Amino acid sequence: MSPKEAAQRPHAVLIPQPAQGHVTPMLHLAKALHARGFHITYVNSEYNHRRLLRSRGPASLAGAAGFRFEAVPDGLPPSDNDDVTQDIAALCLSTTEHSAAPFRDLLARLNATPGGPLVSCVVADGVMSFAQRVAEEMGILALVFWTTSACGFMGYLHFAELIKRGYVPLKGTKHRHQFLKNSVKNYTESSPDPKPTICQD
Repeated sequence: MSPKEAAQRPHAVLIPQPAQGHVTPMLHLAKALHARGFHITYVNSEYNHRRLLRSRGPASLAGAAGFRFEAVPDGLPPSDNDDVTQDIAALCLSTTEHSAAPFRDLLARLNATPGGPLVSCVVADGVMSFAQRVAEEMGILALVFWTTSACGFMGYLHFAELIKRGYVPLKGTKHRHQFLKNSVKNYTESSPDPKPTICQD
């Protein structure tokens, strides 16, 4: 591929929530887009970037032609143990408060790279709203990728209704089995649309 052709490729910047269950699905999407001709920049947190380098070796994040890894800080203070999952609640708050500016700087640097393709779109994890906001402010197409399973998505989608009906939070351990056995069946039977459009064949 000539330098001119490389500079004209669509360039997707993908940024997952730096937590288990988010990184891998986003990486699968990045690989699929790369296989279809996209230039990819995959953005880890600095914490996860260091962990990957330590566990897989210094060449593990070298990438491939048209596929690169970058990192932005998550804003959390350094940990005594860099080999543990970070506190998810603290991580969500911290990335929201501290990752927007470094992400904006990264996008600007990518767009200023001589001979590199301009960023065509940002694909942000559903819980990384700052990335969507930054992309939109910079006039870059922003897309959201929900990394949870279909079952998890349906749980999030209907959680407010489950609270409204009093099914959650569960009240005592003896009720949990009965809840799972009967309440979900009753909920789906009485729901106005028991099979939401997103799940229809």
